[in-house]
Amino acid sequence: MKPDFGGIDFGTSNSTAALFENGKPRLVALEGGHVTMPSAVFFNFEDDRTYFGRRAIEDYTANSEGRLLRALKSVLGTSLIREKTRIKARSMAFTDIIGGFVAYLKERLEEDAGRDIDKIVLGRPVHFVDEDEAADGQAQAELEKAARAKGFRHISFQFEPIAAALDYEQGVQKEELALIVDIGGGTSDFSIVRVSPERAKAADRKDDILANAGVHVGGTDFDRLLSIAAVMPELGYGTQTKDGKRNLPVGYFFDLATWQRINLLYTSKAMSDLRQIRYEAARPDLVERMIDIVRHRQGHALAAKVEMAKIALTDEAVTRIELDMLDEKLSLPVSAADLARAIANAVQRIADTVTRTLRDAGVGAERIDTLFLTGGSTAIPQVREGILAMFPKASVVQGDMFGSVGLGLAIDARRKFG
Repeated sequence: MKPDFGGIDFGTSNSTAALFENGKPRLVALEGGHVTMPSAVFFNFEDDRTYFGRRAIEDYTANSEGRLLRALKSVLGTSLIREKTRIKARSMAFTDIIGGFVAYLKERLEEDAGRDIDKIVLGRPVHFVDEDEAADGQAQAELEKAARAKGFRHISFQFEPIAAALDYEQGVQKEELALIVDIGGGTSDFSIVRVSPERAKAADRKDDILANAGVHVGGTDFDRLLSIAAVMPELGYGTQTKDGKRNLPVGYFFDLATWQRINLLYTSKAMSDLRQIRYEAARPDLVERMIDIVRHRQGHALAAKVEMAKIALTDEAVTRIELDMLDEKLSLPVSAADLARAIANAVQRIADTVTRTLRDAGVGAERIDTLFLTGGSTAIPQVREGILAMFPKASVVQGDMFGSVGLGLAIDARRKFG
């Protein structure tokens, strides 16, 4: 009989779901043959249906009328979770939208298992919210509430880097002190863990976890920083008012550069404010570009192009961000050096968190045997090279960039529910 438990990695950018069968974990197909799925929801106004993952993004990029939402995980623990967003003629709470996405993952698990799945281990970052225990606890409670409302009766949580450690441990041949590096779309999390074939058999691993630390910096932050540096100045960001006394207000530029805040621009008040900003601007032509993007609800398309440029710069020295405006086309060159400058402070925060993890564990960098890397943002050269430079003697193991956490959650589910 197939298990009635599983693991779900609900990520900021991508999600996975896994079962534990025949003595090992396995990711389940979420879209066709794909075992990873973008964490995206599209409410299609043309056929009144809701789509998830790649189909959601495809419908949006095909200019189907509707509402796209991405980076929903970043809303947990923030004031946005208490707000509602307009979906055609109704308003929906973000908790209900997150619940709908979790329900889709649950259905895929059950379709694969051929039975109801009511026991689940959900992944969570070390910190949903930095330096705010109350908000962090509330974020987990919100995710648990959303999952319970969709039929999960027994819910447990596991730190995402610990889940990645459980996945890595399946292949170790001897005892190691491993630093698990999990840098995803929304957070960067680190755990120092003792792993070995013998320790893997133990049900209680608390003594093997020397330290956990995390910071709310990830791939969507790199997108935002690159957008602010490379794109927003072309839309008026950083320019002055016509009287030369001050710079234009920055709030709406930051909203346009931030995945989970883009939909806040699609209101009559935001459009009215942008027209007033254009009137006051020394360069109204630049602000008109901003208005054009918002008027045609191309904010997510812009964010996707910035994300694509960031990904391209992992292998290329220079790329371009192409913007099709109403009356013009912009082709903005962006270099790897531009990206490095834009994200430098964020990368330093990540390095500082690694240092804090070592301090909390009471070990020096030379004691780390293995760096286990997972999460899509470990592919960014500035991030990867910065961390590797801190551990020149450690072995480097690249895990399943998007699947290690989900696999580890299934292993943890086997421990807890099997």
